Amino acid sequence: MSGRAQLMWDEAVTGYDFGQQHPMDPVRLALTRRLVDAFGLDREVEVVAAKPAGESTLRLVHREDYIEAVKAASAEPGAADMSYGLGTLDDPAFAGMHEVSALIAGQSVGAAEAVWRGEALHAVNFAGGLHHAMPGGASGFCIYNDASLAIARLLELGAERVAYVDVDVHHGDGVQAAFWDDPRVLTISLHEHPRTLFPQTGWPEETGAPGAEGAAVNVALPAGTGDAGWVRAFHAVVPELLAEFRPQVLVTQHGADTHFEDPLAHLAVSLDAQRAVQVACHELAHEYADGKWVALGGGGYAVVEVVPRSWTHLVAIAAGRPIEPGAMIPESWRQEVFARTRQLAPMRMTDGRWPVTWADWESGYDPGDRLDQVVLAARRAVFPMRGLLP
Repeated sequence: MSGRAQLMWDEAVTGYDFGQQHPMDPVRLALTRRLVDAFGLDREVEVVAAKPAGESTLRLVHREDYIEAVKAASAEPGAADMSYGLGTLDDPAFAGMHEVSALIAGQSVGAAEAVWRGEALHAVNFAGGLHHAMPGGASGFCIYNDASLAIARLLELGAERVAYVDVDVHHGDGVQAAFWDDPRVLTISLHEHPRTLFPQTGWPEETGAPGAEGAAVNVALPAGTGDAGWVRAFHAVVPELLAEFRPQVLVTQHGADTHFEDPLAHLAVSLDAQRAVQVACHELAHEYADGKWVALGGGGYAVVEVVPRSWTHLVAIAAGRPIEPGAMIPESWRQEVFARTRQLAPMRMTDGRWPVTWADWESGYDPGDRLDQVVLAARRAVFPMRGLLP
């Protein structure tokens, strides 16, 4: 087993570009990669460019007719078939869309293969985490569901228990859908409540199909939830479930759009709390999955202020070289940010809220508190199905 972490990266992933007016600006990927380098993390990880996911791999999750529709839209964007979610405001078609989407998926599949085979203990693909794509359609800025494909590949390689933990502000609906009836995959999503945010799914009552009861877990957080509530909810649900499930691999999705500066959602989480949950995921992988950890990116639309810092912390944690929250950001990176975006870059790797403190669930809960109510709803819906006390 190599103890070294892999960072999956091919510069061509920055071609995942829906156009100038679209919130998912690929500069967030380029700037993250440059910040990783600015901190010298490229010397602490093995940087690997995996091959694009081939058609047989894509078919592990996606329907053949959908793959053909993506290829057709990729070749002729103006003729995209909107019945597949292509050519919409959320998912505009663009030339080369199939190729770059398959490339991003390939990085996540490659990460899963490396971790499963022991070539790396941890692997990160921050260009991935495109968790809304469905077996038969694009959705929510996502064409191919790389997270689902990575999990499906692990199952194909012989994994019997894979846990997926999604802390993006949006529900991980595509991954839940892909494994809705598969008890080998435990999907846990913490997200803003479906009443107030796309995709309007992820209710606690969504717990898996017959035969896979309790394999889907949803913690639907009230709009406005901040650091203490967000981290409390994570620790009130995730560790107990992983302890019971004992996954052979932990796959996590770290959308940075929970942040209080994100323009598309309504949680109030800081960079420091995001880092705290990244650290927790790393520790949980070692505690319950022999350290086998595949970490993915996801959403995040504060493309200068938040995303590069959040995912650089993620890479550093996976590399075993965590960056102190108070660390100054190298001036070279700040200059590059201004040159590319004409925005002023942040000065430090913190929002000034470290260390993050929260009240542990074991110390008691308040049935009148909105945050505790949603945690209780999730626990009551799933924990008894898994033989746990709610």
